[in-house]
Amino acid sequence: MCLDRKDLGLLALRLGTGGVLFAHGAQKLFGWFGGGGLDGTAKAMEAMGFRPGRESAIAAGAGEAGGGLLLALGVATPAAGAAAAGAMAGATAVHRPGGFFATAGGFEYPAYLGFVAAALGVAGPGRYSVDHLTGHRLNSVAMVTAAFAASSLAAAVVVGRRESVVAAKAEAAAHGEHDD
Repeated sequence: MCLDRKDLGLLALRLGTGGVLFAHGAQKLFGWFGGGGLDGTAKAMEAMGFRPGRESAIAAGAGEAGGGLLLALGVATPAAGAAAAGAMAGATAVHRPGGFFATAGGFEYPAYLGFVAAALGVAGPGRYSVDHLTGHRLNSVAMVTAAFAASSLAAAVVVGRRESVVAAKAEAAAHGEHDD
């Protein structure tokens, strides 16, 4: 059997991107790798405008850790890519006020992770994957369509709610300053 460069490239992208996403999600859910765990992440999510904080922490952690692990293994690759991309949409919204570059606190890093996860979800896992071993039962055009539609809708709702909370906080702070 000849090694296929495209399949090796997809494997490398899946392992690297999936591993990074898994680590970030494990920080949120379990406190691994110096993370805050579920309680710390819930408090942080609440402070960032995600309500309710605990459920938001679980969703973000599951999208990152679960999506990352599934991407790395090449299992249900469209759903994995869509879940990870959706989680990264929330992170991108948080970092948007910092501009583009990560050096200034911007959204460059989460946007890139989301972009790569989405691209892998659409492209598929390649030959060196569990999806390939199972005859691509969970890697179909229908799965791509359903997974990305659901993830896009969920991300739009979550980010929209957060934007409303952040705007209300800003308005209350501005109103409070005028009352002094």
